[in-house]
Amino acid sequence: MAGRHLSTDRAYRDLVRPATGEVRFQVAMEQTDLLVVAERDLQVEIASFVSLIRGDIKNWIMFHPEFAESLVPVDIPSSAPEVIRAMGAAAAICGVGPMAAVAGAVAQAVGDRFVSESPNLLVENGGDTYLHSTKERVVALLSEPDSGASVGLRLDAEIFPTSVCASSGTIGHSLSLGSGDLVAVRATDARLADAAATALCNMLQSERDMDRVLKRAKELASQGVAGVFAQYDQKVAVWGDLELVALD
Repeated sequence: MAGRHLSTDRAYRDLVRPATGEVRFQVAMEQTDLLVVAERDLQVEIASFVSLIRGDIKNWIMFHPEFAESLVPVDIPSSAPEVIRAMGAAAAICGVGPMAAVAGAVAQAVGDRFVSESPNLLVENGGDTYLHSTKERVVALLSEPDSGASVGLRLDAEIFPTSVCASSGTIGHSLSLGSGDLVAVRATDARLADAAATALCNMLQSERDMDRVLKRAKELASQGVAGVFAQYDQKVAVWGDLELVALD
């Protein structure tokens, strides 16, 4: 098993190639760092919206610190902001803390808010991607930053909106209790995909855990998980509605 990759350089974003008639831009605010592909530059509008979403999350944490600290689900009242309720619901399904769904929650909130202004809208938030699209897309799977991505997921136009969210025990600063190279989850709901990726990656302590990870993934299918890709060293396991493609 390779050492943990802690670089903050998101060189994988160099692979993102907007289609004709699309632009790409970045929206960064505190810990949130989005790469967006859209039909026009919405940077100012999205930045303003991200500030509101982050405000909801930060204000909730101020009065409910367990929301940020817990590694298991917490009770969320119906009076909480929508983004808080969605994160809590995803966490409850997957058996993790609600912050395991925060990147997917922000990506989906942005995507759903601005799809009316750009029917083709891709929002990537630290390896978690939420997509609205009228055409086929390919999402790269990065398990080894030094080597780059060689495999991707082909997403047909009929399945959007959808999300592909990833968790790793070897890449980045985000907390993972596992040691696998990568677990990527596809689901319509990015909050669920994000929380499920964390939960499944936590289970991946060795190659012997692959079957256990896929068994749990199948159990989550009834909640909306559509497919899972898992990698530990050179061993790869795939379950569900996923089409892998080689990247140039």
